[in-house]
Amino acid sequence: MNHQLIECVPNISEGRDAAKINAIAAVVETVEGVKLLDIDPGKATNRTVITFVGEPENVIEAAFKLIKKAAELIDMSKHTGEHPRFGATDVCPLVPISGITLEETAVYAHKLGNRVGKELGIPGYFYEKAAKEEIRKNLANCRSGEYEGLKEKFKKPAWKPDFGPVEFNLSVKKSGAIAISARDFLIAYNVNLNTTSTRRANAIAFDIREAGRVKYENGVSGKKVLDKNGDPVRIPGKLKAVKGIGWYIEEYGIAQISYNLTNISITSMHVAFDETVKAATERGLRVTGSELIGLIPLKAMLDAGDYFLKKQQRSLGISDSEKIKIAIKSLGLDDLKPFNPKEKIIEYLLENDSKKLIDLSVSEFAEETAGESIAPGGGSISAYVGTLGVSLGTMVANLSAHKAGWDNKWEFYSEWAVKGQTYKNKLLFLVDEDTNAFNKIIDGFRMPKSNTEEIEIRKQAIEDATKYATEIPFQVMETAYNSMEVMQAMLKEGLQSSLSDAAVGVLCARTAVVGAYFNVRVNAKDIKDRVFANDILSKSKVIYENTLTIEKEVIHLIDSKM
Repeated sequence: MNHQLIECVPNISEGRDAAKINAIAAVVETVEGVKLLDIDPGKATNRTVITFVGEPENVIEAAFKLIKKAAELIDMSKHTGEHPRFGATDVCPLVPISGITLEETAVYAHKLGNRVGKELGIPGYFYEKAAKEEIRKNLANCRSGEYEGLKEKFKKPAWKPDFGPVEFNLSVKKSGAIAISARDFLIAYNVNLNTTSTRRANAIAFDIREAGRVKYENGVSGKKVLDKNGDPVRIPGKLKAVKGIGWYIEEYGIAQISYNLTNISITSMHVAFDETVKAATERGLRVTGSELIGLIPLKAMLDAGDYFLKKQQRSLGISDSEKIKIAIKSLGLDDLKPFNPKEKIIEYLLENDSKKLIDLSVSEFAEETAGESIAPGGGSISAYVGTLGVSLGTMVANLSAHKAGWDNKWEFYSEWAVKGQTYKNKLLFLVDEDTNAFNKIIDGFRMPKSNTEEIEIRKQAIEDATKYATEIPFQVMETAYNSMEVMQAMLKEGLQSSLSDAAVGVLCARTAVVGAYFNVRVNAKDIKDRVFANDILSKSKVIYENTLTIEKEVIHLIDSKM
């Protein structure tokens, strides 16, 4: 079974008292296997978004402790803030990250809610995928009336809580209620305006959000237009899967449009931003930037970078870090405060803290290789040389995309640069994976062998590890060989002033193939499964011979042009 991982993003109704916020967040880290990723307080909203991840059982244990601590430290009868709210822990969504479905995540949401109601005496509602009634799917419905309306809301049979007490007792007066859900990844995203007018910010929010605005007989005034059931007719907004309201943020002295992007595969952050820019311009306002609340998936940032690069007719074949810089500047994510990708992008926060070979500087890599340890060795070096080779080819493609007079060809070069980046990233992975594969063999030899069963298990582990240590350099061969297509295309179609760069790229790829071929051969000789060994050796020889042919062709080409 796949490793299951879920994210929990509780929003607590405290954004000003750092001591309380930190005390509430700290309980998360008392649960083993749960990683606290982010604490994002807002003074004007008097609300803090806390983000943590882990395996489901551990996450709901951490969530329970957080909800308990928040109820102890926050008195909702004294709370004020710009954001809609009805509880000390206002919402507690569970989000599937890997190895688990949304439906399975909903089961954990129900388990958490029932425990909160029974053990803490906090009432609440299940919403989104965890909702048990259609009307409760929408958080806005569950939270309607906010904290101040809870006493009367609980008296209505239609709004009896899904869990916890059904009366507004003294305990509930302090803790308020909570909404718990299982939902897809949601981005809380605010767009900044050059105005202090909440009314104008709301007008733009109504233009954009899916729910749009209520229709009136005289356009924006007069009686509401009702449908045959007596419900207000709505004029839908421009974008699906978007919720939004306008508000004034005293902390920054500006009005914002606060969006919830509930499905970024339907409406992305950059599309919401650009449509807001258009709507603001039409109303005589200007967007000055935007603000991300909580965390964001890496893909969303890279997609934003690609979107703005395309608008500029620039190559997409640049590094992730450069794309992220483009996204930050284009969206104005650093308008109100610095935006640190290492603190805001979820994949970066989940990265293993152990240092990889590819994280070393050039000199550190050389020193590590030159040391007394037997790894990194020829396999890792071959993969790294291949990385340098395709990086040169990618560079030529990107330079060619900028050449004056070649503006109509930028997409052609961009496609080649994107291919180059894909090969580069695979080879960078293989730099460390070759060393990891070697270490698996060492681990096999260190296994106990005190009896017949242990001896057989040890033999099989060594055999499997040796196969893997043969497959990795074969992947280096394949990837480096295939990457030559980028350099060959640039030799033919790229900047002629960069011919030597593309040619050096081919020679680096050739070195990677030959070096990895040596590793395949030396490891394959120890494999007991000779069918497997002979098959990989046969494939490797074909790649090796084809590579040498390409090398000769490139050298001949360079000699003929220089």
